[in-house]
Amino acid sequence: MESNSGLTFTVTSLLSQVLSEALENFRKFKALVEKQSGYNIKALRRNRGGEFLSNDFNLFCDKNGICRELSTPYSPQQNGVTEWKKRTVVEMARSLLNGMGLTVHFLGEAVAAAVYLLNISPKKLFWIKLHMKHGRDENHETKGLHALYIPIEISLSALKLHDLDIISKSDPMAVVSLRKRDGTLEELGRTEVIMNNLDPVWVQKISVMYQVETVQTLVFHVYDVDTKYHNIPVKDLKLKDQDFLGEASCALSEIVTKCSRCLTLNLYGRNGHVRKNFGEITILAEEIVSSRTAVEATLRCNNLENKDLFSKSDPFLRISRIIETGGSIPICKTEVVDNNLNPIWRPVCLTMQQFVSKDNPLVIECFDFNSSGNHVLIGKLQKTVADLENLHTSGVGANFISQPSGFRGNEKDLKGQLFVERYAEKQLYSLLDYISSGFELNFMVAVDFTASNGNPRSPDSLHYIDPSGRLNTYQRAIVEVGDVIQFYDSDKLFPAWGFGGKAYGGTVSHCFNLGGSPGPSEVEGVGGIMAAYASALQNFTLSGPTLFGHVVNKAAEIAVESLKYNQNKYFVLLIITDGVITDMEETIDALVRASNLTLSILIVGVGSADFSQLEVLDADNGHRLESSIGRVATQDIVQFVPMREVHSEQISVVQGLLEELPGQFLTYMRCRDIIPHNISAAQTYGPRQSHAQLELEEELQRPSNS
Repeated sequence: MESNSGLTFTVTSLLSQVLSEALENFRKFKALVEKQSGYNIKALRRNRGGEFLSNDFNLFCDKNGICRELSTPYSPQQNGVTEWKKRTVVEMARSLLNGMGLTVHFLGEAVAAAVYLLNISPKKLFWIKLHMKHGRDENHETKGLHALYIPIEISLSALKLHDLDIISKSDPMAVVSLRKRDGTLEELGRTEVIMNNLDPVWVQKISVMYQVETVQTLVFHVYDVDTKYHNIPVKDLKLKDQDFLGEASCALSEIVTKCSRCLTLNLYGRNGHVRKNFGEITILAEEIVSSRTAVEATLRCNNLENKDLFSKSDPFLRISRIIETGGSIPICKTEVVDNNLNPIWRPVCLTMQQFVSKDNPLVIECFDFNSSGNHVLIGKLQKTVADLENLHTSGVGANFISQPSGFRGNEKDLKGQLFVERYAEKQLYSLLDYISSGFELNFMVAVDFTASNGNPRSPDSLHYIDPSGRLNTYQRAIVEVGDVIQFYDSDKLFPAWGFGGKAYGGTVSHCFNLGGSPGPSEVEGVGGIMAAYASALQNFTLSGPTLFGHVVNKAAEIAVESLKYNQNKYFVLLIITDGVITDMEETIDALVRASNLTLSILIVGVGSADFSQLEVLDADNGHRLESSIGRVATQDIVQFVPMREVHSEQISVVQGLLEELPGQFLTYMRCRDIIPHNISAAQTYGPRQSHAQLELEEELQRPSNS
């Protein structure tokens, strides 16, 4: 509530837990508190977001000038998540029916199976940052850990199992578990029991959600189920009553990164005891895909209304899907085009999971960007994907409309129009599709050796090597990121550099080999990086200043060289730093040049310095980086996470860093029509890059101040 003097008061009340009663109760509540206080209600905040408000409730608030605010999302019932959950279950159920060739008569069973798959999937607490202006729902934007989950089905078979039965053969059953961080096992599922068979091929599949950003260790146990338990459902069997046949373990990443997505492991006894006749187990991982269909469209506008006083509007589009309750869920947003009333945006990609059907209504809103978060609505319109296709075919534009808040039917056509410059339907491929067809993620690391880290001999230094073996923040970042990325790198030879350091008796170098050798910069494995880092602290003194440009250019040179030979490699550079960079312009120039390469850059900020510059490099505010000569980055290739912020939220730094990596990888591949098939990929990958390679090589050879 707000008084005429500007003072704000908060009144809390439980209106109703039933949707149909909420409006009437709120009418009475509003009349009562406004009469008693003499003030008008200005804002309404519901602790379940805004998803369960009826259309009449929303209209009532609009007519009375009441802003509806969103509370911080923290449960599946808030801010459209329930609608998303429902869509997920329905789409999974449809996928199951289609995959098995079943009719809708089995929809109930399919829904039950979908819910079961979701419930057995590993859960985690998402790190969510909300950038809200006064909590108003029209300005909210979330940034944080989006689900990097990929649904996987595991099939199992075994060979030469140990025979524990005297008269007949063993009756094997396999159990799959996930080893959690504390070392305990979480059971994911069990196969059926196969009678009298030492070479079983189990039919029952085990579902697991593959998480790109973490190492998931799977443990496989095989048991001989006693005859007297054969009539008991496998889920009810007590494992301690069954005879143990062997166990094996591996990281899920080891399986899915194989070209065949298949891995065979030797079975061992308890506590790793080795015996020849334990046999072996084979694991096959298959990705569950509901639909690969997507629409790629290039959108532009003409004659937009100018909302700025001293310049032109900075427009961007937000596309939302209308849900059954009458609200909408944002599914896509373009970049911001500065100072332009006739903007054309980079292509947007809408997946079938996002728009569900070509006949589902979408709301397309055009905003004038404001750095404060108070984006001004220029106009909006409602179209389906089919409508967008028709606009492209006909070449005509669709007028935006302006609708006074809360007054339906009073729409006003605006001069501004939306055009669909390009429209194409295509098949999407997942990260695993590319990995299993031979693409690799190659890891590189660069470590800050500037003096602001403190004397490495002092326990207060960020570079202090603790004799007890406790890792410092640099070591933690190297291990956590390296342990994940290494599975996608076949030779596990990682370039490792330092910057801002000085060899004893030498000069400051802003890109030196961490291992100290004058030749190749590669070291072997994550352990090699750790050893090279410890050695460099003995052989280099900390100096300065903090310059990123050199290591970014070095990584870009490696990526360009790889493109020359049509290698199916995508590079991931990890930069760990503690301070403010002093070559901001040169760094941005280097990043813009590298944005057209097979390269992503992960930046970890350690210590307590001001990292606002690094947030700018991350370009998550909708503005892509622009070089000193006016060239705009092809795509955002940087992800920044401050170590202190991540650990204060009790999640891994890897989760924050790898948030955008799959999207950056896939964007690069899709924009160049690179498909994950060995022959086709090679054919597409070479010729389409030739001109770009020459252009990039020329730019990399130019002086940094050009």
